[in-house]
Amino acid sequence: MLRPQLSDEGLGASVSVVAYDEFGQARDGHIAAERALTIYLDKREILTLMTLGSQPELLVLGWLKNQNLVDDLTDIESVHIAWDVEAAAIKTRSGGVEGLDKKMEHRTVTTGCGQGTMFGNLMDNLSKVKLPRPQVKQSQIYDLLKSLNAHNDVYRKAGAVHGCALCQGTEILCFVEDVGRHNAVDTIAGYMWYEGISGDDKWFYTTGRLTSEMVIKVAQMGIPILLSRSGVTQMGLELAQQLGVVLIARAKGRHFLVYQGAEQIEFDAQPDKPTSAKPG
Repeated sequence: MLRPQLSDEGLGASVSVVAYDEFGQARDGHIAAERALTIYLDKREILTLMTLGSQPELLVLGWLKNQNLVDDLTDIESVHIAWDVEAAAIKTRSGGVEGLDKKMEHRTVTTGCGQGTMFGNLMDNLSKVKLPRPQVKQSQIYDLLKSLNAHNDVYRKAGAVHGCALCQGTEILCFVEDVGRHNAVDTIAGYMWYEGISGDDKWFYTTGRLTSEMVIKVAQMGIPILLSRSGVTQMGLELAQQLGVVLIARAKGRHFLVYQGAEQIEFDAQPDKPTSAKPG
């Protein structure tokens, strides 16, 4: 498959700083990097993202895919990042995206950290989504959560970031952290698109809340199972029910809540129920 040429301009995800504690003592530490990256599509300015900047080329690819601005990877000739001017230059083979003005007419303001809008009609492509209905074991959920504990490197070092992972069974295929959870989602979408990876037998994990935008993006990526340590919004749940996305939230330790798709869960590893104390 013809793939775009990508620059290699990833930067460090955290920076060293000195802070002073409650005793007035200087402490060396790290904080999450935050950088502006303006996307130019065939020299036309589209949007500015705030990002760690660790995998900017894949972020831009995934953003284009999830915003439905470019449908075919082979249409993209190159993605070049230039941090000196905080720009991502995307060049298409045709020199222009058909119907770009119409796609950009409608912008929906979203809850996405560091992003905030989705171009085009959110529901345009959802009628085409046909997700598989995998059976999920409770023990798989626990095993995957245990595997994920080894990640979140930037969060442990500097905080202030969200993490997302593409998983197959208990294997973490790709783990991404960014200042906005939707940047992390888009980076994984770019990785899948560039490498030609199908989402049919995958899980998607996020530390962030499961909003409508999160469910839409995961469904567009063809992934049937969405797992989060955070909560769910009403529209996120309604869309998951409509699209058939298994929605598992508040997942931490031995606890989780299945908001959608409980009939696909085999409860094979139920923890012991707490016993109430008997009156003396």
